[in-house]
Amino acid sequence: AWLANADRPLTGYERIFGTVGTQHSLRTRGAIEDVAAMAERGGLTVKDLQHQQFANRVPAGVLAADAAARACAALPGGTATGSDGKAVDVTEACGALKAWDHSMDTDSRGALLFDRFWRKLIRAVPGAQLWKVPFSAADPVRTPNTLNTDAPGFAGALADSVAELRAAGIALDAELGANQVVVRGGQRIPVPGGTELLGVWNKIEPVWNATAGGYSEVRTGSSHVQAVGWDGSRCPVARTLLTYSQSSDPNSAHFADQTRLFSREKWVTSRFCEKDILSSPALKVVRVHE
Repeated sequence: AWLANADRPLTGYERIFGTVGTQHSLRTRGAIEDVAAMAERGGLTVKDLQHQQFANRVPAGVLAADAAARACAALPGGTATGSDGKAVDVTEACGALKAWDHSMDTDSRGALLFDRFWRKLIRAVPGAQLWKVPFSAADPVRTPNTLNTDAPGFAGALADSVAELRAAGIALDAELGANQVVVRGGQRIPVPGGTELLGVWNKIEPVWNATAGGYSEVRTGSSHVQAVGWDGSRCPVARTLLTYSQSSDPNSAHFADQTRLFSREKWVTSRFCEKDILSSPALKVVRVHE
């Protein structure tokens, strides 16, 4: 509740409704930034909401990827020592991090490398040492910031992530969708989005399985998604998506149809008014009588 409007924070309410002046997650911070940007543009439409859902922007990447790439390039001899004590050549990783587009789209190259690196980094480096600029309640959306690449654990996390991907036979600049997938009917369906730890709004929590080629199956995350608004008529404009599809029966036509739509960041047009229903190309009328 405190940051429902970051420009005018709410205070003075009972603590049972939430804390005031405390640090929030990268996902919360990223969402506030995105909503504020939409509000500033004005004229919000359903298409804006659709774009927001699948922007797949990575706040952690925006804050840290470039600094990580520079620190990587500055490592003596282009090597870093992993947690097993072995030296790892990370020169290729420097370029992959620098070229990454800071998103978790299925065609984003370097996204998987940063994802694996970030998970290891925040486990290795205490939160108080992760950033050079600490959290400030006076600037809660933009702090903390500036990655502390001198922190013990930075180089090790980089080395471990590079070694992990190489051991799995995955290129450091591989497209995310080649390795973050769900399997339906024996087919691998690429899945966009990323973990909440990265701050991605389109939350996806997959299971890492190196022997299966990276991430396999999505444990939790975006499920029922909707963008709804009005355009001046009496009928709502609605786009929806059930990411795991409508049927658990592998023989059903609806076993993976909306999962494939999700993979391509497409939507289902929901029809509420009679004229919209009658205009549907998929309309099938069944008359029931005694």
